[in-house]
Amino acid sequence: QLQKDLEEVKELLTNTTRKRVRDVLLAEKHKLELEIKSQPPPKPKDVAEEEKSSLGGYTVKINNYGWDQSDKFVKIYISLNGVQKLPAENVQVNFTERSFDLLVKNLNGKNYTMTFNNLLKPISVEGSSRKIKTDMVLVMCKKKREEKWDCLTQVEKESKEKEKAAYDTADPSEGLMNILKKMYAEGDDEMKRTINKAWVESREKQYKGDIPMDI
Repeated sequence: QLQKDLEEVKELLTNTTRKRVRDVLLAEKHKLELEIKSQPPPKPKDVAEEEKSSLGGYTVKINNYGWDQSDKFVKIYISLNGVQKLPAENVQVNFTERSFDLLVKNLNGKNYTMTFNNLLKPISVEGSSRKIKTDMVLVMCKKKREEKWDCLTQVEKESKEKEKAAYDTADPSEGLMNILKKMYAEGDDEMKRTINKAWVESREKQYKGDIPMDI
């Protein structure tokens, strides 16, 4: 638009003969030239499109996944609608001996990430890979040793062991107490009232049984 204004001013300058009008037009011409110079050069269409396509929106952390294993691989399945339509370089996985992180860039305007640290057992970085399938990314961690994994991470293993230890106790009443504590902690208000009532009644019976009778 500024360029068109400038061309029109130049045309008027060639036709004017009066000094005062010419001075006004020259001042306007100079002003327009400065404005045009201060504007950034227009980007080529392909560059602008490329920049637009590389811009992702906010980042979403992936929490849902499935996994299984073979003798040689631990396989993690991550569902992502339309992931197969992305360029292959938009789906990146970095492996270390005891971790991996997945980054999916600009899928429907969002970036997706998933990180697994402290894998249960070491993996081969060179032998591990990822595959892009329809609406899914498959992360394949190559086992260093062909042995069964009970879970994916060391944290999961420790959590399972603590839970198991809470119930596997020599004293049956202590094991029952641990179960009740867990139910109380995780239960709703109704569950808590029920447990409290049972606890009070149990203590009352125990107390009555312990009082010696004076004859």
